[in-house]
Amino acid sequence: MSVSTNTSVLLVGNFLSGNVGNHSVCEDLAGKLESVGLNVFTASDQRPRAARLLDIVTTTWKRRHEYSAANVDVYSGLGFGLAESACFVLRAAGKPYALTLRGGNLPDFSKRWPRRVDRLLRHAAVVTTPSEYLQQRMERYRNDIQLLPNPLHLNRYSFCLRDKPAAKLVWVRSFHHLYNPTLAIRLVADLQPTFPDIQLTMVGPDKGDGSFQATQRAALELGVSDRVRFTGGVPKTQIPDHLAQADVFINTTNFDNTPVSVLEAMACGLCVVSTDVGGMPDLVDHNQNALLVPPDDTAAMGTAVRRVLNEDGLAGKLSQNAHAFASQFDWPAILPKWVRLFETLSEKATH
Repeated sequence: MSVSTNTSVLLVGNFLSGNVGNHSVCEDLAGKLESVGLNVFTASDQRPRAARLLDIVTTTWKRRHEYSAANVDVYSGLGFGLAESACFVLRAAGKPYALTLRGGNLPDFSKRWPRRVDRLLRHAAVVTTPSEYLQQRMERYRNDIQLLPNPLHLNRYSFCLRDKPAAKLVWVRSFHHLYNPTLAIRLVADLQPTFPDIQLTMVGPDKGDGSFQATQRAALELGVSDRVRFTGGVPKTQIPDHLAQADVFINTTNFDNTPVSVLEAMACGLCVVSTDVGGMPDLVDHNQNALLVPPDDTAAMGTAVRRVLNEDGLAGKLSQNAHAFASQFDWPAILPKWVRLFETLSEKATH
């Protein structure tokens, strides 16, 4: 792929893998853009909120003569304020920029802060999102939001058909109350009488809101601590190994967008059971490549997992269809779209 030598970009998002273990989509994007010849600057790898804000603002301003365009990831809550700050500096610097809507809770946040959301989206040259859900829910603020799916390094994920699955479950997410990790523990307790050999591996860093400790306590109180293994945050390169050791992937979140962890599980051929929230019903096809259940419903999730483990032909169908679906998200299909976006923005910067 050939790119303009004048194309240089600033990516504002979560570059925290060195601190929390999770490797974000924007970190992958930075590496991929550099691999095809773009000059890439990033912010921020600082975890404390104040240090993060300072790093984003100072990098955006001090590097303004070195990049021609920028992309800012947008989340709800305090993360929205970081995006606002970055965009304020970008406008002051006269730099064209795109926004990428990532926060699954943005539609609810927008109802509380419509003027802030309208102002942020209106000033961007381009707005993208990896989620059809957010594309539809946020169109009142921008009716030209572009869909740019979260990509995968598909060659890193070995496919194995789960046509005869065992009760080996895996959960991959940060420990945060929004992702409801204790539901996974309640699920194990619900299933253990039927599947005494059940195992759950929970992969992800502690986000510091007490969810990790609450999940550990729940495992002890429900008598399933010997059935649950906590790995903590792990490098992105180790995720496929953890997925390969399981047959059923459970996604317990109360809010979601287009989670890469679900796509990774599908690429490996795991049978996905997820809460029916946010962008999930737009991402997957219920009863075809995944099973969807109401949020925070232990009984419903237990019923779905039992179907996967007991219903003839279901697991094999879900596994095969999941892998076929995930194949469309390979990086070679997505990267050219990002390159074209940044080249177009950079051209605006020269006029």
